[in-house]
Amino acid sequence: MSDVTGLSDLSAFQRDTLWILAEESDQKGVAIKRRLQDYYGDHVNHAQLYPNLDDLVEAGLVAKEQADGRTNAYSLTEAGRRALSARQAWIGGVDDE
Repeated sequence: MSDVTGLSDLSAFQRDTLWILAEESDQKGVAIKRRLQDYYGDHVNHAQLYPNLDDLVEAGLVAKEQADGRTNAYSLTEAGRRALSARQAWIGGVDDE
């Protein structure tokens, strides 16, 4: 997944995670989880969230940094921002047709 330049190969859950990170950088997993739960109106478990975050890190769309001994902080990378921007432009183009 490291060659992802767009978002078409990602799940909706992964794309939603990127949109959350686009709004605010350096978010801890717990904050991301809470935002996703608010959006979906349903429980998001650790087994769903963290493997998806790891996939996004591996794809180069998200950066992961250790915030303290137990907690990581996640931020959108420049590649992630470009991918979201391209997706937004594509969606805008679809609406125009």
